[in-house]
This record gives sequence, structure tokens and C-alpha cells, in this order.
Amino acid sequence: MREKKQGLFHNKMQVAITLVSLLPILLVAAVYGKLPGQIPTNWGFDGHISYGGKSQLWIIAGMAPFFAVLFYILPDIDPKKHNYRKFEKVYQSFQLFMQIFMLLMVGIIVTESLRPGTVQVSTMVTALCAVLFMMIGNMMPKFRQNFFCGFKTPWALSDEIVWNKTHRLGGRLMFGAGILGLIGAFVPNEKVKMMMLLAPVTAASVIPVVMSYVWFRKRQGEKAADSRID
Repeated sequence: MREKKQGLFHNKMQVAITLVSLLPILLVAAVYGKLPGQIPTNWGFDGHISYGGKSQLWIIAGMAPFFAVLFYILPDIDPKKHNYRKFEKVYQSFQLFMQIFMLLMVGIIVTESLRPGTVQVSTMVTALCAVLFMMIGNMMPKFRQNFFCGFKTPWALSDEIVWNKTHRLGGRLMFGAGILGLIGAFVPNEKVKMMMLLAPVTAASVIPVVMSYVWFRKRQGEKAADSRID
């Protein structure tokens, strides 16, 4: 008998995800009256800070529960929904890490709005992004075929072996990119810091896609050869 989910609270991890997703909203509600009319909303690697009305913080904080609901319903609309049961713990861990990441981002904005200069924002954000990429890289080899998580190339979706090879490679590269980004977070030069994060992540995103096609073509050739032998 197929196991059915029992609402948003069908296990402890889902409860944790839901609760953490509400924390940014609660944080904003707690400090909103103390915030200045204009708050920092974007920090460029060139040191430029963009400001916006503090009401924008509700939208930023509201993204957390929005993503919590979105990630929860995606498996139900995925044509390969049965595969999510094979990596449910990893999928939920990914959601929890994302929620913690968004909570920290809101925390940085709130801190810098109330006490500007408290946080070295470029270093902190770069380091958090790098750690997030490392975590995703560690999880990626455990992803199973689906239409929403991982490298969803047509070649990987067409062949489970290609999918697995693509995500093993992608996981190693993404983890390595995260390590380089984490090291770069503490480099004083802002441009170098940006390149040490973005360049490895870009490579880690492109190379598995290319190899996915190469492996798929190789598999097709092997299947064609086997059919001729038969």
C-alpha cells in the first residue's frame, strides 16, 4: 500500500522545516517598529549598498514560507514522484538548509539596518553561499531522477545510469567549488572574492551538463552495438 503524507506535519523533519520557515516573519515582526524607513537590501562586491523601503523586508522574509510550501508540493506534481521516497531525507535536509540560509540572510539585513557596520556582509554572505554549495554537493549524489532537483538534463532524465554519473560528478565539483568559495570569502580583495565563488560554481554547473550529454551518447552507442550483436 502506498504511504500517504499526512499534511505539512507528516514527520519531525517537515515540522522543523515549517517552523524555521516562519522565523524570518517573526523576526521582522519583532523589530519592524525599530527599523529605519530605508534599509539596506543589496550589497555589491564593489562596496556599493542599495537601499529600499523597510516594507520590502516583509517580501524577503515571506519567501521562506513560500519556498517551504513550494518544495512540499513539488513532489506531488512531479511525473517521477515515486522517486522522492528514495531520497526523502536528503530532500528534506536540503529544504531545511535553505530555510536556515534565508533566515540568516534576513538576520543580516536586520542587523545592518539597526547597527550598520556590525557585519562584514560580503565575507559573511560569500561564506554562507559557499557552505550551502558544499552541502548541496554532498547531497547531490543521493538525488534520484526527478524534474525539480539536480541536473535535469534531457539525457540524465532519459537514462538512470547517466543521471547517477552526472550527479556523482556534479556533487564532487559543487563541493569543491564551495571549498574554494569559502577560502575566497576571507580574501580582502572583493573582486577576487567574487571570482573564487562564482567561477568554480559556474564550472561545477556547466561541466556535468556537458558530460551528461557525452555519457548519454556513449550509452546510446553501446546499446546500438549490443542490438547489432543480438
